[in-house]
Amino acid sequence: MTENEIQTPKKEPLQKRILKSIQRDPLSPEDDRGRMKMVMNSLILHIHPTKTSKAALKFNYTFGLGGLLLLLASVLAITGVLLLFVYTPSPDAAYESMIALQTEIYFGNLIRNLHHWSGNLMVVVAVLHMLRVFYTAGFTRPREFNWAMGIALLLLIIGANFTGYLLPWDQLAYWAITVGVSLLDYLPIVGEPITRLLLGGSEVGAATLTNFYGLHIAIIPLFIFGIISFHIWRVRKDKITVPRAIDTQADKERVTTIPHLVSIEFTFVLVWIAILLLWATFVNAPLEEAANPAHSPNPAKAAWYFMGFQELLMHFHPVFGAIIIPGAGLLGLLLIPYLDQDMDSVGVWFRSMNGRWLTVFSANLGVIGAFAFVLVDEYWLDIPGWLPFLPSYISNGWIPLAGVLLLLIGYYQALKVLKASNCEARQSLFTLLLASFVTLTVIGIFFRGEGMAFILPWS
Repeated sequence: MTENEIQTPKKEPLQKRILKSIQRDPLSPEDDRGRMKMVMNSLILHIHPTKTSKAALKFNYTFGLGGLLLLLASVLAITGVLLLFVYTPSPDAAYESMIALQTEIYFGNLIRNLHHWSGNLMVVVAVLHMLRVFYTAGFTRPREFNWAMGIALLLLIIGANFTGYLLPWDQLAYWAITVGVSLLDYLPIVGEPITRLLLGGSEVGAATLTNFYGLHIAIIPLFIFGIISFHIWRVRKDKITVPRAIDTQADKERVTTIPHLVSIEFTFVLVWIAILLLWATFVNAPLEEAANPAHSPNPAKAAWYFMGFQELLMHFHPVFGAIIIPGAGLLGLLLIPYLDQDMDSVGVWFRSMNGRWLTVFSANLGVIGAFAFVLVDEYWLDIPGWLPFLPSYISNGWIPLAGVLLLLIGYYQALKVLKASNCEARQSLFTLLLASFVTLTVIGIFFRGEGMAFILPWS
């Protein structure tokens, strides 16, 4: 065999070397500790690559939002299992279970508080994580499908919160679910069958509680953890985006995951566990009097994450406020990665300097515009009254929607006149709509009083 025919053997992957080392028989406690350390390293490296980008370790790039979602999912799983030992899913016993948790079970109230607040926080963190990915162009090729999986995961998280909202069986939960499920009635053809399937009848009752309980503890968590596993695998396969400044190349320096990334994650987890424990210790999850189907609160509001849609119903025909507008928004989110990208901005916050200014301007315009729209529609605009001969789905549906769409098209064209690229213009339009929806949610929560009349919270 000639010298040229001699091939250098390939170096085995780190995971295989670790597993081979684990198989050796230890002869001392020191070997046992070494084996345990290698097992832990192997578990870590099944989730993370052996090396990671040094630049991506900066906290002000990812803010640890993906890791925080994993932590919250773990807290919810653990506390949820503990709550199963006390909770009974029946109208006669569900509320009593909540009282027992507060007064009779050691640390029962703390566990319920942790579960409740972690679930609510998970909705917020999932949205923030989606925004971080969007504003750093982390959804571009080859990550398009993983973006869609992230949207699906967000919907499942909201679904988990929604189904869990009913389980305390108090007035707040009962009527919030009644209002929330009623939105499905506006779906054409399939709305009523889906509503009856969820409720187990024509109204919220014992069958509804059983259905929501099964969805909350089994079906939805199964999908959530399945998609989380796929999501993490795709992130590792496609590689995380690397932060960079405008008009510069990304720093390609890489460091080992252990200890550089793991030490940061460990500290991050400890800090957030302390925050969650402190919050759950001093702030109780809401619990009103037992559910009374015969007495509706005034106002009857949906859960806070649905208040933006409930506010839309105050200004649009139900089919438009509950189906067409939210459906168009969801479709737009799913299609964003598949639109042509006219600039290389992966890892750059807000695409460019021009994009940053336009984002700030669009956010402010969205807040002001949403408030102005609500006030004008509340105190002056009355298209159905002005055009009584038109069907309500035209006077209170197509006409106001057409007006909003014309304004959005005009704004998009104005951005193009200001020399915004397609990416910058779409980002600005997204920001405008996001700020408007957040404003509608805030109005629905704080500015709606008895009879859903517009009020000032401080009055």
